[in-house]
Amino acid sequence: MVLRVNGEELKTDAKSIEALIKELGIENQVMAAAVNLSVVKKEDWKTYELKEDDSVEFLRFVGGG
Repeated sequence: MVLRVNGEELKTDAKSIEALIKELGIENQVMAAAVNLSVVKKEDWKTYELKEDDSVEFLRFVGGG
């Protein structure tokens, strides 16, 4: 399936947000996820089914001073 992840096209076999995060190796970096501009709660990442052409955004919070 082809998704758009953080603005870039990605071909993947991941069926859920959690699987996609693991595939990308960013388990310890992601703080929030949105699919097609709708925020998906972290407790739903395992069961949320991704679909062809979904646009996924992973957000990380960065502190500064």
